[in-house]
Amino acid sequence: MIDKNSPIPIYHQLEEYIKSQIECGALKVDEAIPSEREYAERYQISRMTVRQAINNLVNEGYLYRQKGRGTFVNKQKVEQKLQGLTSFTEDMLERGMKPSSKLLSFQIIPADIQVASRLKLKENTPVYEIQRVRLADDVPMALETTYLPANLVKGLTEEIINQSLYKYIEDTLLLTISEAAQQIEAASAKEIEVKHLEIEKGSPVLLILRTSYLQDGTPFEFVKSAYRADRYKFVHTMKRTSS
Repeated sequence: MIDKNSPIPIYHQLEEYIKSQIECGALKVDEAIPSEREYAERYQISRMTVRQAINNLVNEGYLYRQKGRGTFVNKQKVEQKLQGLTSFTEDMLERGMKPSSKLLSFQIIPADIQVASRLKLKENTPVYEIQRVRLADDVPMALETTYLPANLVKGLTEEIINQSLYKYIEDTLLLTISEAAQQIEAASAKEIEVKHLEIEKGSPVLLILRTSYLQDGTPFEFVKSAYRADRYKFVHTMKRTSS
């Protein structure tokens, strides 16, 4: 398993081995992994090398530590493919997880410059502002703030937004959702994200800005989200284009 003659660093080889053990189920969620000493003796490598591999896996969210007890297997990250426009509810149901939301605020406000620009509205136009924590199997996954033109997406209630907003827009309002433009960047969690996502101060989050459009090109939704980087990952398949 460990090839000391390989150009691949030994710590990285150990990381990949532990990952494979997690992914195939040999190491199960909340199960303790072998100690640094056990790995070092088993593969005749230094404990410093083992520690580096384990630290990296903790930082990536594969493992977590409990003081005085050891290092354990974390729940696997939810994987979202960057293709196709789906709601959070649809994403979680597709993965066999139970989606839910904790509503923090729901109000109509005048659109500020950023929101008005994204939704192609005049500044101060009424928009719904919905702030909620999105959960999967009761685990906080994202802190999300959604803006929708009040004169376009009419009749919203707390009951509707606690179900599937996209389903309401398509099935009740009979609007056809077409596409979205999205940007993603990494950041350190702010105080509000630490609180609602139940993570430590300075933890990594994925910041996402998304503007969604109807079939006629009208923007109907602007969403600002902060996803837990230890529980969520995005995957994109790319094809080589001919030169």
